Amino acid sequence: MSMSFSSYTVPISDSFTGRPVSLCPSARKISVPVTAIYSFPANNFPSVIDGRLVHYGGAANFCRRFCGLKLWILESLNLRQHNRKSGQANEFKSLKIQDKDELTDHLETTLPDEKASAINLPNDSIEEPVKTHSQPEQNSLHNSQSDVFTKVTAPMEFASSLLQTHASNFAVQGGSTPSLCIAVIGATGELARRKIFPALFALYYSGFLPENVGIFGYSRKNLTDDDLRSIIGSTLTCRIDHQQNCGDKMDAFLSRTYYINGGYDNRIGMSKLNARMEQVEGESESNRIFYLSVPQEALLDVASCLADNAQTRKGWNRIIIEKPFGFDAPSSCQLTQSLLSKFEEKQIYRIDHLLGRNLIENLTVLRFSNLVFEPLWSRTYIRSVQVILSEDLGIQKGRYFDGYGIIRDIVHSHILQTIALLAMEPPISLDGEDIRNEKVKALRSIQKLGLGDVILGQYKASSEDKVDVYVNNLTPTFFAAALYIDNARWDGVPFLINAGMGLIKHRVEIRIQFRHVPGNIYRECIGHNINLATNELILRDAPDEAILVKVNNKIPGLGLQLDASELNMLYKEKYNVEVPDSYEHLLLDVIDGDNHLFMRSDELAAAWNILTPVLHEIDNNNIVPELYELGGRGPVGAYYLWAKHGVRWLDD
Repeated sequence: MSMSFSSYTVPISDSFTGRPVSLCPSARKISVPVTAIYSFPANNFPSVIDGRLVHYGGAANFCRRFCGLKLWILESLNLRQHNRKSGQANEFKSLKIQDKDELTDHLETTLPDEKASAINLPNDSIEEPVKTHSQPEQNSLHNSQSDVFTKVTAPMEFASSLLQTHASNFAVQGGSTPSLCIAVIGATGELARRKIFPALFALYYSGFLPENVGIFGYSRKNLTDDDLRSIIGSTLTCRIDHQQNCGDKMDAFLSRTYYINGGYDNRIGMSKLNARMEQVEGESESNRIFYLSVPQEALLDVASCLADNAQTRKGWNRIIIEKPFGFDAPSSCQLTQSLLSKFEEKQIYRIDHLLGRNLIENLTVLRFSNLVFEPLWSRTYIRSVQVILSEDLGIQKGRYFDGYGIIRDIVHSHILQTIALLAMEPPISLDGEDIRNEKVKALRSIQKLGLGDVILGQYKASSEDKVDVYVNNLTPTFFAAALYIDNARWDGVPFLINAGMGLIKHRVEIRIQFRHVPGNIYRECIGHNINLATNELILRDAPDEAILVKVNNKIPGLGLQLDASELNMLYKEKYNVEVPDSYEHLLLDVIDGDNHLFMRSDELAAAWNILTPVLHEIDNNNIVPELYELGGRGPVGAYYLWAKHGVRWLDD
């Protein structure tokens, strides 16, 4: 059969005339015959006001109104036939683009609340249809509890393609979305004010948090919502590279921020937090993230009370825990068992902000997506690996550093996780658990540290120096060590750690030194020190993020003289973008459920097993840290340690 409009005939298959179309909020399906479409009452036809198509009426009439919409589209195509000056094929292509743009700009519909809400249509280019097929499309209706699906099927080479293209974006704005609530426990602390809340706002400003997100601050201080908003408002900034609507976004974010005075009984406090969250969430599906920015001694009580009184039953719950994760292997094991008695492993995210740096994320990319590096990544070609983290005088650790020291604060998590990512075998996928499986294998293969392979140091400071002077006599502020991995890939390759505070400059980098060229025919042209001509791959995070490759080349001019030069890629020159803070990166990973940069319980245990023997020697006063000048290069013993393992100290 066919339908005829003026001089233009559109063929329609018989199957289309009686196909059920589910458009209404109710569960009923209706069959729309062609005669019903053709005889659609004029007084119910959509009106065109000021160039905009508007439907009037309630939800009960929505099905019939959509039929009118289809008729309007077909008649629009028919009317444009009179302006055709070229062949029919060109006419169809032109009409597709024109009608698509017209619908994008002008189509509106009114739903049961009698308010007109816009229907968004794409503005992409439309390919010429080759084959049409039935495709369900999802539509979101205002004040509707069920999704609405429409199936529009017709073997029309052009009209069916146009309808399907628009139907794919027939989402009516205003529908509810799953709620996300983020609670910062310890909201008035320095970490929360300086890092966590600014990172959350940056994600909100960039569109990575839902508009209806709820931000909750929890502490023991007697504050109001406005007090918390005033405290964190001064710390919020917008991106340098795009500051549109900065003030409006900031006001919107602060309006979604609430404060809960937990008092000194966390059970009561967490119940109050839960009640406030439920008030904001309403009846919708809800997910919750709890950031535990609290001291180690308060962690278990807070986590236990949270688990019993503040978890939602309408979605997932995730908790973020700050380092250090215990003091040694036994205390860490006890902490882990206590947490796992209240939470599942997949709910726990142990955060180390240093692991959110772009350098760490780039390790696996460089290794597994570049053929030039992966075949060389073994003892056959690599002579040594150095992981360097030196903080200068501007880094303030405060009283927190006393009692923990650099081993528990930096080496246990950041340094060992970096080595695990460098040394692990290729994971079977980028799934977080697959990457964690390979990391824990690498950590378990590392030999336990002996005292002969460790150098500890502590800077000399006085009250006149603007640095932490609260460290006791045994708290190390410098750590150097040589690690060996007992597996086929890395047997005999030293992984050298150099981590210290109060040094001459701020530097974070990984240096991978390759072996000498066997039988090098240019040996006499290199000079007296062949180590200077060794190839290196340098991954630098600070002071300027860069990837450098050290190679040998001929110096221009007469004669033959070689020089070691660096091929460099500076990020600030290559990418003109603002680099997000590491807390932004890691918080977004928690929201997305990506856990590959967070330590699992077995990774935690494997790392403590490496360091616990040295920590016990320190606690038993069997090791005395070597003093070094504040603002210097660190203990002299570190140079001897490098020489012991046949590696040159690569300062610059």
